[in-house]
This record gives sequence, C-alpha cells and structure tokens, in this order.
Amino acid sequence: MSRCRYLTLSNWNKVARMSDFDIIVVGAGIVGTSTALWLQLRGHKVMLLDPNPPGSGTSSGNACTIATYACIPVNSPAVLTGLVGLMTNTNSPLSISYAHALRNPRWILSFLSNCRATRSREITENLASILSHADAGLNPLIKEAQAEDLIVNRGQLTVWSTAKGAMADLPSLALRKSCGISFTELTGAEVREMEPGLTLPIKKGVHFPEARHIRDPEELVRRFHARFTALGGQTLCARVNATDADAEGVTVTADDTVIRAGRVVIAAGAFSKRIKGSGAERLPLGVERGYHVLYAGEAHRITRPVGWAEGGFYAVPMAKGLRLAGTVEIAALDAPKNKGRIDHIARKGSEMFANLPAPTSDWLGYRPSMPDALPVIGPSAVSDRIIHAFGHQHLGLTLGGITGRIVADIAEGRQPNIEVGAFQPQRRYAAFWRHCQTKPA
Repeated sequence: MSRCRYLTLSNWNKVARMSDFDIIVVGAGIVGTSTALWLQLRGHKVMLLDPNPPGSGTSSGNACTIATYACIPVNSPAVLTGLVGLMTNTNSPLSISYAHALRNPRWILSFLSNCRATRSREITENLASILSHADAGLNPLIKEAQAEDLIVNRGQLTVWSTAKGAMADLPSLALRKSCGISFTELTGAEVREMEPGLTLPIKKGVHFPEARHIRDPEELVRRFHARFTALGGQTLCARVNATDADAEGVTVTADDTVIRAGRVVIAAGAFSKRIKGSGAERLPLGVERGYHVLYAGEAHRITRPVGWAEGGFYAVPMAKGLRLAGTVEIAALDAPKNKGRIDHIARKGSEMFANLPAPTSDWLGYRPSMPDALPVIGPSAVSDRIIHAFGHQHLGLTLGGITGRIVADIAEGRQPNIEVGAFQPQRRYAAFWRHCQTKPA
C-alpha cells in the first residue's frame, strides 16, 4: 500500500460533497498517477480513482526501461511476412489465441492492416515524435517526487544471437536512425565486454545510450502518488463503472458512490473500455498480455537492460532481482494465465544466462493496445469534458509523464507543444475498421 492517505467508500460521505473536484483521474498506474501529479502541480483540485493501490497493476511488472528509442511498433511488415511461423512456432515471442481472434476478427484484421510498410513507417514516425519529448514529461515528476535514486543511466543493449536475425532488423535500425534515434552498433565481442554475464551466442549488438531504467517501477509510482497527496490530491479506492457528461461537468459512478467533477481523465489502461459513457467503450481497445519471471538475488548478472531480439524479451537488473519481461500474447483480458508464455521466458532465460536458478515468481500484465500501436490522448467523442489517456501498449512507463503533461494542457484549453493529432480518439485505425463501425469489437 502506498504511503499516502486514502478515502474509502465507508468514509466518503463524511467528506464535503462537490462539483466536488476540478478533475477526476480514473486509473492509478504510471499514466494516471503521472497525470494526476501534473494536474495537481498546475493547481487543480484533483481526485484519483482506482480500486487498487497506485502502481500495483500493469505498471508494477513492466521491463523497467524508459525506452525513448522504442519507436518501432509491433505492427511491422515482418509480422505479415512471418505470420504463420509466429503463430505456429512454440519458440515464438508472439502467441495468438485462435478463439480470441475468431471472436474479434475486426481488431485482428485492423492490426494486420497497420503492418503494411507505409503505414508502419507512419506509426514509427509518430511514436518517435512523442518519444523525443518523453524525458521532458517524466524528469520534472522524478525531481518533484525525489525519486532520482530509482533511476539508472547506463543505456540499453539489444543483442542478436543469429546473423539472420541481425540482418532482418537492419531496416528497423535504419528507420530509427532516420527518426533521430541515437545508437552505437557493436560486435559480439564488444557486447561481451560490456555485459560479460551473458552466455548466449551474440552476433551483433546495439547500445542506446540515452535510455534509462528504473530500479523499481511500482515504487516510482508510489513516490509520484505520495507527492500528489502531499500537494493536496485525494485518492478514493473504488472502481469506476460509468461517466455521464453534461454541459456543466461530469458525473462519475464509482461502485455505489456518485462524484461530480468539471472534467474526467480516463487512464485505466486496458480496463478503460469497461467504463460506460466515457467513449472508450466505442474504441477498438484491445490487450497485449505480457509476462515476466523474476529471479531474486540474481540482479548482478547484468548492469543494464538487455533485450534479446530473437527471444522477444528484456533482462533487467532491478531492486527485486533479475526480471525477464516481455513477449506478446493476443488473448482476452480475463483469460487464464498462459503457462506456456512463462515457460518460454524461463527456457530462453537459461540460454541467456548460465546456471540460472528456477524463477522465484512469475507475473501476467495487460498492455492496453490499439490496432495501430499508438496511444489514445485527447478529448472523447462523447464530450470534451472527458479526456482519454490510455493505449500506450509497451510504452506506458516511458510516455506516462509526457502524457500527463499533454492532458494537463488539454484540460486547461492550451495547445500542447507537441503534435498530438495522430493520438486523437477519433483518428483512423485502418480502412477495414472504418468500414465495420456497426458495433465495437
């Protein structure tokens, strides 16, 4: 539990009733908490709503990396050319539930439509643009929350264990370079000099020097929340079921409690679609389920995040141990944990590091994903009093701070100093989706 003061439904009625707050933020992950802190710093009266402690959900189990280089979307042309192999190979970092695909054909086909080369490049350029502002959104919050001790500045390594894999990713590296991403290409020997604990074959490596990683992402969110609370922000532990916007403001139903605010920010990640009346339920918001396995006491193996391209996951040294996090599973939000994904990471981990013990624990999280791999940041189609801030896929930790700053600008009627048109809720997702708007997937 965060070191903060909470309201609960049992003591809520003792609090003075409102147009109770200037702004309510729904969701206390990295995006929601960053947004709440930005708004509180701007002088707004803010309430944060979530049934769980801040940072305890998907934000707690990520790959711990502020990945300002990560502009290449999952929607790449390689998915189209290698789709059959990706879906049928048990060694693949991508897993798709056939039952889920059959129940949601429009989302899957829209996702594939966005893998076309021209569209994928457009997505890459949009991601690179907002990523170039990520540190400007996050650094002020880190300083405000006195969380500098959680930040490690050693860059990130990506390695390839096969010549074929390294050759296949040359176009992606060229695209990153064209987008202004700084990196250094390394030989296998140079990689081993940087990280001698790696034991897998290494044909090539790339070092992204501007990347950073977090020793404990859940603690980072707790610190943000503690500062939010110290500045007068309030938190109610409740699940938001619905919003109802009118000309004067927004009524929020949280469990059995009704709260009133001038504006509402929907930042509930993959669960945003379940909030009725918000407009999020009309959007093609899906989920990419991600996994990690943790090896307590093994953080000494490496000194920075190392991504194994063929394995599809990151190894990260963190406060709790060595975390191996990643892979992509396209499946229902509430589907059971897929042991095959966990076994895949653990098996590959034993190739990456010699004499690795059995994992101490494992974890499943829910990346909120649009079929075009871009976040949703902007006013809802329902009302401009409801602002969306979700769909960050693999980049929630990286983009949480800048998303919060953009939302604060929008809430105040300011023009953000970043081009955000590509992230509007009303943007196009794919030609296929536009022709099938009879009901949401």
